[in-house]
Amino acid sequence: MQDRGLAAYIAELVGTLILTFAICTVVVLYVATSASAQTGSDFAVVGLVHGIVLFGLIITLGAVSGGHFNPAVMRRIDPVDALVYILAQLSGAVLGALLVKGLLLDEGRAAHYGAATISPLLAGNFAGAVVEGIGTFLLVLAVCAVAFNPRGRHEWAPLAIGLTLGLDAMIFGPLTGSAVNPARWFGPALIGNEWGGTWPYIAGPIVGALLAAALYRFVIAGSQYALGPEPPTEAGEVVENVAADVETVARPRRR
Repeated sequence: MQDRGLAAYIAELVGTLILTFAICTVVVLYVATSASAQTGSDFAVVGLVHGIVLFGLIITLGAVSGGHFNPAVMRRIDPVDALVYILAQLSGAVLGALLVKGLLLDEGRAAHYGAATISPLLAGNFAGAVVEGIGTFLLVLAVCAVAFNPRGRHEWAPLAIGLTLGLDAMIFGPLTGSAVNPARWFGPALIGNEWGGTWPYIAGPIVGALLAAALYRFVIAGSQYALGPEPPTEAGEVVENVAADVETVARPRRR
């Protein structure tokens, strides 16, 4: 369990601000708000922005705070730090939505400044919660399997996580806005006064994250590696892990 400091809190606030600002801006500009709109929605662009922005944020700020930017994604940190992280993320999301409103006041009003809503294509809020849960499940599974796994390919983590979020947006964006992040949902919901049913955007990500963590713990990692060390951050730790791998491979197997 790692202790965090002020720099990490600021990184989470700034990162969530940039993430929310970028997502809400592209939603305002590229998602049609009515059937009479002159242009249709382009969720390919929306998904690409999701993925590229998250990839960049993890690369630039991940070394400071771990690159969470999402209350549903919390690695092994102190509970007090986790609470401060969540407050920083919620604050950053509100500031990001405020920035969208300041820049796109008239254009963004119809889209509630990027707020996520449940589509009429779905049966109701429960279906919306299921969609948000599936999207969060995929995102958290990518985080656990690539970034948290001591034997994972950590250098691929930012790209894998960013691509997963982008895929979520392309698939689930037309259905729920693909928030998969309570902070990203909360910021524009508060500024645009469009809450989208509220509970699907809280319960869905929580359940999806818990299921992904359970799958990682009991299936992907298993008893051998699930409780292993944090991903290596220093050359000495890398050497130790490689030596442990070699020793495991060289160990005679029972028949």
